[in-house]
Amino acid sequence: MTAPAITAILLAGARPVPDPLAEAAGVAVKPLVPVAGEAMINYPARALVAHPAIGKIILLTQTPDLYATDPATAWLAGEPKIRFIVSGGGIASSLLAFLERDDIAYPLLMTTADHVLLDAAMLDQFVAEARGADIAVAMVEKRTLLARYPESRRTWLKFRDGWWSGANLFWFGSAKARAVIALWREVEQDRKKGWKILAAFGPLPLLGALLRISTLRGAIARVGRRFGLVARLVAMKQPEACIDADKAEDVTLIERILADRC
Repeated sequence: MTAPAITAILLAGARPVPDPLAEAAGVAVKPLVPVAGEAMINYPARALVAHPAIGKIILLTQTPDLYATDPATAWLAGEPKIRFIVSGGGIASSLLAFLERDDIAYPLLMTTADHVLLDAAMLDQFVAEARGADIAVAMVEKRTLLARYPESRRTWLKFRDGWWSGANLFWFGSAKARAVIALWREVEQDRKKGWKILAAFGPLPLLGALLRISTLRGAIARVGRRFGLVARLVAMKQPEACIDADKAEDVTLIERILADRC
């Protein structure tokens, strides 16, 4: 039996406060910041378009006209796989509004416009390991990253099985995932404060992390069971999976990695 085609959601919104990268580059929004001479959003967009498991791509943004009219990204509006949908101010609230639509088909894969290094190998691993889950999240363990890129600085969550950083890949396998997304909306403002996010899921995941008595994989599975769904960690093999274009030094590193790929 052929697996159902995946709908990819590419987040390309703008935060309420000015983005330092966008201001330095003289562009209106961060996804238009050039990386190695190319608007950063083009890299993950092309990776998604080219992947055979992706049936269509929803580009979720407050400002679709910016991308449709900018010469660097105008191709997005003409790509048959891509559809623009106007988002709200927050990621979780926009995602919940999107999931209210009648034409939504699961599974959904979500990533971000600053995931410049996203490639087919990352998508292959994530899709293969996430299938069958109601919700899955990709993360990279600290040793995996620092073994190759010791200069890269990330935000880490500490568990018994290591220190973990997000890889900007999320899987929503069924409508059951909406319960977790609704909670995400409540803690969205604290997304860089790992302990507050864990606390929102209850005392056990928080204590497990603080005392290092639980693994991240186990904590995610337990959170899923609390919501009556299958939740899964995908531990990414490629260290580049958690290097997003968030700061100027990230862009410098990403450009070096892209040059090495050529």
